[in-house]
Amino acid sequence: MELQNKRSFLHRCARSGDLVHAGLVITLLIGVWYAQALEVNTGKVHFIEVMNGSSVLLPCTYASCIGIQNLYFNWQFKDNGTLVKLCEAIIPAEGIEPNVKIHHERVEFVGSSKQSNISILLHNVTFEDQGQYICFARNPKEKDRNHSAVFTLYVVDELKEVDNTLTIIIVSVLGGVIGLIILIMVVKAVVLAILNKVQEKNKECLVSSSGNDNTENGLPGSKADSKPTPKA
Repeated sequence: MELQNKRSFLHRCARSGDLVHAGLVITLLIGVWYAQALEVNTGKVHFIEVMNGSSVLLPCTYASCIGIQNLYFNWQFKDNGTLVKLCEAIIPAEGIEPNVKIHHERVEFVGSSKQSNISILLHNVTFEDQGQYICFARNPKEKDRNHSAVFTLYVVDELKEVDNTLTIIIVSVLGGVIGLIILIMVVKAVVLAILNKVQEKNKECLVSSSGNDNTENGLPGSKADSKPTPKA
């Protein structure tokens, strides 16, 4: 009975291990799928501030590791909770430019499928244009997987001047510190070079002085040893 219980326990552990392995494989496959999936991006900065009456670029790009086919995209403006479509199109395949339908008179499509770019230009901006703009795309090649990104527009009377005083002070201080470090290194190098030359001269003087002493005392190697021995 005890042996049967042990076998049953081992069998359950083996089945549990299989389930864990299967879960890891499924998780890995899902991760690979999402890594290859369609992605829409409006850039590193998802907002911009522009002056009333000017034109502004609303950036958007798409990417898919497995490619596109009949990619559908559109731009929408969120107006008090209601989505207003600005433009839309279908890109048949990579490198083929789309036939874009414009639904707003001040919107211009400036993207290119060759660069995976579906950006638009909004002309003569007004205060009513302030808000969120949504770039949406759907790829039938990925079983109609879709993705969207939001870009926020702020409209002002005049652009704020950025106070760079603090930045200038910091840069100046850093420049002064770096300059001081370089100066100290140069002075140190010059001083070390002078000290090395002084030490070399001192060594030469010591060697010369030692040779003179040996000559005067008649030590081996001196001029006194060179005199011939008198004959008996």
